[in-house]
Amino acid sequence: MGVSSPLVEAFEVTGGNRLSGTVSVTGAKNSVLKLMAAALLAPGTTTITGVPEILDVSVMAELLRRLGCEVKHDLATASLEIDVPEHLHHQADYDLVRRMRASICVLGPLVARCNRAEVAVPGGDAIGSRGLDLHISGLNRLGVEVHNEHGYLIATAHGRMQGASIWLDFPSIGATENLLTASVLAKGTTVIDNAPREPEIVDLCNMLVAMGAQIGGIGSATLEVQGVDQLHPTTHATVPDRIVAGTWAVAAAITQGDVMVANARAGDLEIALDKLVTAGAHIDVGSDGFRVSMDQRPKAVDVVTLPYPGFPTDLQPQFIALNSIATGAAMVTENLFEARFRFVQELRRLGADVRTDGHHALVRGCEGLSGAPVEATDVRAGAGLVLAGLVADGVTTVFDVSHIDRGYANFVEDLTGLGGDIRRIDA
Repeated sequence: MGVSSPLVEAFEVTGGNRLSGTVSVTGAKNSVLKLMAAALLAPGTTTITGVPEILDVSVMAELLRRLGCEVKHDLATASLEIDVPEHLHHQADYDLVRRMRASICVLGPLVARCNRAEVAVPGGDAIGSRGLDLHISGLNRLGVEVHNEHGYLIATAHGRMQGASIWLDFPSIGATENLLTASVLAKGTTVIDNAPREPEIVDLCNMLVAMGAQIGGIGSATLEVQGVDQLHPTTHATVPDRIVAGTWAVAAAITQGDVMVANARAGDLEIALDKLVTAGAHIDVGSDGFRVSMDQRPKAVDVVTLPYPGFPTDLQPQFIALNSIATGAAMVTENLFEARFRFVQELRRLGADVRTDGHHALVRGCEGLSGAPVEATDVRAGAGLVLAGLVADGVTTVFDVSHIDRGYANFVEDLTGLGGDIRRIDA
């Protein structure tokens, strides 16, 4: 008698439809998880609005519950209420942390509140090595002892942390988030130099300030934190998800469609939208979003990923998909994650002409792609494969869509609403 396999969900995409209509963007995945962790800094009830209905939010909510919080997620209002107790647990278990790398962001708040944190070394997307050295060295500067024991990162502060000057060798988002949330309750002044300038970092800083933190230089490469004795709960609206907005923009261009992307901030996507204009798209920016229309086959565009305000690495797979059916050839250079080109071999199954060499990919545009079974290797790779499937001949079945569900709320419903032919199936 055979052993039955667990059901695996997939997306079945039938190509050929032009996308048109309006789609609304929710709060940013890369922000809301860090805002949830920051709520740990203040006993009482913090409310976060604009919360996307994605798998990672559910995982983080469960993590917070295990730390002693009560978490209520109201799907109707897209809001979270996080009731934080006076006394927190300080251990973040492996079974949750392994599912989502962003869970490392509880490290800073737990050390600040409990003087101790035990956080399992995280998992997450298979897009390359993302070491914790900058997290550890920065916390060391604040007077925290950190060591690895039985798969857990154990951080201990003997008394209140002391402000310090910290230089980041690389503008690490994760390390900066942990150093911010640790230093807001430290004694004295902390200066973080070579800090990232992503909108999600600005969003976290704004929430911390609303909680009573004192942070200068928000949006710049130098953040100055003056420690305070305590913080208080707040209500905060999550910044719109620029990567989801960018994905819809590319979807409009690749299908030669006409899509209004509502609740999106064009200023957060300046370079990516400029690349779409170079590819031949028309973009109209309004007060509540932007409209992308394309009336021709896209022209190939070169892309070089860099920390913000450079071209975002999280839109690189979508642009490789765009270039795969464009006229001409383009070079895509990935400077942030060495394994981000893993999905190229899946794109080749659809007939794409892509050659990789180190952190460069040469994409020669094809007249068309051909539907085939493919596998999503991470959140954005999955989105890129779906976009390719939208213009491929026949049916493209994208497996391992749990990755996509981690970053895109109502992905199938939104695409269907724009006229895309896609459905979720048990495979």
